[in-house]
Amino acid sequence: MSTWWTGFGDPVLTRLIDDAFAGNLDIVQGMARLRQAREALVQARTDFLPNANATAGVGRNIDNSRSDTTSFSIGADASWEADIFGRIGRSVEAARADAEGAGYDLESIRTAIAGEVARNYVLARTAQASLTIARETLATQEENLEIAGFRVQAGLVSSLDEEQARGQRAQTAATIPTLEQNFTAAANRIAVLTGRAPGAVTDDLETEAPIPLGPDRIAVGIPADTLRQRPDVRSAERSLASATARIGVAESQLFPALGITGNIGTSALSLGGLTDVVTGGLFGRLSQMLFDGGLRRSQIRSQEAAADAALASYRQIVLIALEDVENSLVALNTAKRRQAELEIAFDATNNAAILARSQYRAGLTDFRTLLDAERSLLSSRDSLSRARGDQAQALIQLYLALGGGWQPLDPALEG
Repeated sequence: MSTWWTGFGDPVLTRLIDDAFAGNLDIVQGMARLRQAREALVQARTDFLPNANATAGVGRNIDNSRSDTTSFSIGADASWEADIFGRIGRSVEAARADAEGAGYDLESIRTAIAGEVARNYVLARTAQASLTIARETLATQEENLEIAGFRVQAGLVSSLDEEQARGQRAQTAATIPTLEQNFTAAANRIAVLTGRAPGAVTDDLETEAPIPLGPDRIAVGIPADTLRQRPDVRSAERSLASATARIGVAESQLFPALGITGNIGTSALSLGGLTDVVTGGLFGRLSQMLFDGGLRRSQIRSQEAAADAALASYRQIVLIALEDVENSLVALNTAKRRQAELEIAFDATNNAAILARSQYRAGLTDFRTLLDAERSLLSSRDSLSRARGDQAQALIQLYLALGGGWQPLDPALEG
């Protein structure tokens, strides 16, 4: 399911989504946040190790009573804190959860971008199909207008037929600019999603292609699997883990801290004499907070509140995930049933329009009958085309609800 869009069998759609993964600016921002979170984890781990600093100096001593002298010094100091009560370990645990959450957030963005490209691609193809229907209908109506004009000139009918034909043609022609606008808007949106300027992919979509419908059936699985597949659910779980770990960090502040510090140094009036006398020291340090006005206790309660909020957020996201799946299943089933009925309606209105057109040409029926038949045909053709687009949209939404469109990160991002 990680590359669900390939199931639509449309190479243009697949290429556009690949372009979006490579150039979308929201994804670029998500990758930067992931790198930042991973560096925060590296920084947290350094607290397990000692800190060491080195110094070196040279000075010139000026004395009026004797010759000036030059002094040299070298020194180093180090410190290390024992993680007896888990402050450092819990800090690393929280940072690790944050980094993992940032990874899932990035995959949520990738999933959303893939869905947005696919939805706008379906919109573009739906508008394109409606344009084709409108233009073909317009050509038929222009033919009807011509026939009505001949019949008026021959005195077979009144000018009412010709005026009705002219009005019907104009109404159909009026829909074409709006459909062209819809196609352009969808194409421009796809261009921006791929990180390019509006209009950059319009030429790629100019060649007409059918609305991609995708497979007839997909495996939905059980709700627990759905929760494991969705990156937003996993991100919420990692946020909860991070908030819980920070409670431990706050609680560790109530206990003593054990540290060790040491230093070593030497000084001399010449570089060669620096090793003559070397001094150093090693000290153990134990510190315990005695009174802080309730600050640390308040910090613990604050972190507990943050964990409660993270738990509530996690539960809400789980419920929303299940809701998305149920709604998407219903929408897909509804779209399929509607499309089946509209196919019957199209077949019937198409036959009726053919009969009405032939009878009008033979003078066996009036123009009003032909007008109504072709208006019904246009409506049913357009409704069927839109129903196919709705079915594709519902399938895309179901894939997203099931957590499709994400996979383990590229090793290059593992850092």
